Amino acid sequence: MEKYSRYAVYYAPPQGEFAAFTASWLGWDAQAAEAVAHPDVSGLPLPVTDITATPRKYGFHGTIKPPFRLVDGSTREALEADLAALAAELKPVICDGLKLSRLGSFLALTIDGDTGPLAEMAGKIVRDLDHHRAAPSEAELARRKAAGLSARQEELLSFWGYPYVMDQFKFHLTLSGRLSGEDAIQVEQALAPVLAPMLPTPFVVSDLCLFGEAEDGRFHLLHRYALSG
Repeated sequence: MEKYSRYAVYYAPPQGEFAAFTASWLGWDAQAAEAVAHPDVSGLPLPVTDITATPRKYGFHGTIKPPFRLVDGSTREALEADLAALAAELKPVICDGLKLSRLGSFLALTIDGDTGPLAEMAGKIVRDLDHHRAAPSEAELARRKAAGLSARQEELLSFWGYPYVMDQFKFHLTLSGRLSGEDAIQVEQALAPVLAPMLPTPFVVSDLCLFGEAEDGRFHLLHRYALSG
């Protein structure tokens, strides 16, 4: 079994046009564990490979439980067993849809409509799997704090190892790294009409995906767990 330095629980779209396009947009297919050619999208101010350099290693995903190292005494097999048991208890989450949004200096797809049920599910996954998570290093904590966190986010970072969980959770599927204001506008204008026909309506989270960070530095989709509660 290949070794993975970190694990994460993500949403990743099922196979189909949406999954294929977003994988090619980033240039990394996490399910196939292979690099893929970027699509030809007209009107972009920068090459796609530059726009997507930062999120590429993670694969196209929405974070449910952020990346973490296993604590001493835990194993991948134990993590998989607990995630499978959780998925068997939980029901699929149905949202109205997705929309293309600018979040600060990057582009992402966000929930169109009520985000409460998805946030509630994510909070449960974060809590119920946290006994598998090793505490972040001092360097990791310092890097996070240097980003300018609120007092609440620092509290969450100290307790859960990540600042954007629980009441600070905002589900999104990242499409770019940091962009200047003008570049973000142009990428959004170029990408919106391409994405629009393939965005799922409604948007359904019907399974949870275990990802692992492999020795190549990229995240691979290891297994899907159907929400069957």
